[in-house]
Amino acid sequence: MDGPLGQCQDLDLKNSLRQIRFTTTALIEKVRAEMHQLRGAQPLQSMNTSMDTMHETLRIVQELLRNIKQHSGASQVQIQIQDDGSGGAGLKEGSYGLRGIQERVEKLNGEISIDSNSQGTKIGVTIPLDR
Repeated sequence: MDGPLGQCQDLDLKNSLRQIRFTTTALIEKVRAEMHQLRGAQPLQSMNTSMDTMHETLRIVQELLRNIKQHSGASQVQIQIQDDGSGGAGLKEGSYGLRGIQERVEKLNGEISIDSNSQGTKIGVTIPLDR
């Protein structure tokens, strides 16, 4: 949708389409949160960070990736997320969050690294961009 949206000359239509896209994305995130609750995983709403902060952070990363795609000419993108939590992240039986990330990265011919200890977790992802 980004390609045709970028070519749209009608600003009102462009803004309306963007609003529809963001509303749809927000709905998808709510459905994912419900799926986490149904699977027995820790629900996203129970995290200390507010959903508004998480949503805005997601939008920031989305816009950064869109800018890379449209303007950089890069051959790959690297994403690194690090926290100062209690650690313990890793692939576990019955846990689907990191496994889902790993599957998506592999689907994109990328690489993922997970480093987790009592001082926090660092997850790195490298994804080649098709040029």
